[in-house]
Amino acid sequence: MKQADIIILGKQAIDGDNNQTGQMLGALLDYPQATNASEIKLSADSADVTREVDGGLQSIKVSMPTIVTVDLRLNEPRYASLPNIMKAKKKPMDEKTTADYGVDTTPRLNIEATSEPETRAAGIKVASVDELVEKLKNEAKVISCQF
Repeated sequence: MKQADIIILGKQAIDGDNNQTGQMLGALLDYPQATNASEIKLSADSADVTREVDGGLQSIKVSMPTIVTVDLRLNEPRYASLPNIMKAKKKPMDEKTTADYGVDTTPRLNIEATSEPETRAAGIKVASVDELVEKLKNEAKVISCQF
């Protein structure tokens, strides 16, 4: 299996906007990481990454292999032309399974039990503040008055 020198991810997800996938992958693989990259310059054994921070731009150097999460300013997207879209529809598409790539997808968590939470007891209505204080003091025992 080949090892990648650089893994490029988006900065944020559209579901929770948490900005955590790159950082989590870097921790799991024990790779250095650079986040919010707006420019990347690669050399033989490192990458110079320019990133946006609150005060402006910051340049950092990370060793390879590395994880980089990129900002939308990294490049200009290319859009497919209509003729190329029509050609792509006619091309065959190979279906692959995770086993074809040597990926183990067996669950790593074991759910032992699930249950509904206990239903809450209905509340009671009181007619006055004095009755409320009396119930909190004598029945619930959450108030202790000592003068």
